Amino acid sequence: MSEETTIDIDDLNRRMDGAMTSLRQEFASLRTGRASASMVEPITVDAYGAQTPINQVGTVNVPEPRMVTINVWDKGLVNKVEKAIRESGLGINPQMNGTIIMLPIPELNEERRRELTKVAGQYAENARVAIRNVRRDGMEQLKKGKNEGMSEDEQKLWHDEIQELTDRHIKAVDTALETKQEEIMQV
Repeated sequence: MSEETTIDIDDLNRRMDGAMTSLRQEFASLRTGRASASMVEPITVDAYGAQTPINQVGTVNVPEPRMVTINVWDKGLVNKVEKAIRESGLGINPQMNGTIIMLPIPELNEERRRELTKVAGQYAENARVAIRNVRRDGMEQLKKGKNEGMSEDEQKLWHDEIQELTDRHIKAVDTALETKQEEIMQV
């Protein structure tokens, strides 16, 4: 390979991995009818004059499959945490017991499960688009390399490597989506 080559496969791979990480975080926030501490991760509380993640104002536990508890450390924040959960759009009705907030996870009905699989599909499509955008950036780098005197053999080699990287990440997105949809539809 020539010294002039401007294609950074490691950077492209890192950016595609970032899209996968983002997808996993979005999937973790989807309610599947099973309790998970990651359900409350996106929720922030107005605490001490700043928006603070819920796991920084209390201990989040999953004592049983259909229950998440949050043990709020500061008694003065209990009502703010409860309000943040109600306004989060999780669709869960928090129950208070002193400084402990209990979140009972209701069973999902068939219609809600189907809606959630569609949302998971949208998250996956957004990840695919992000991966394709990274691929496009790689191909633009390849065109610049062509203008800088890169041989056709080198171009073909880089093109194939970028495409293989893209295909591998798209396949990982599809696998993750399939797994998440099965998890959602599981009764």
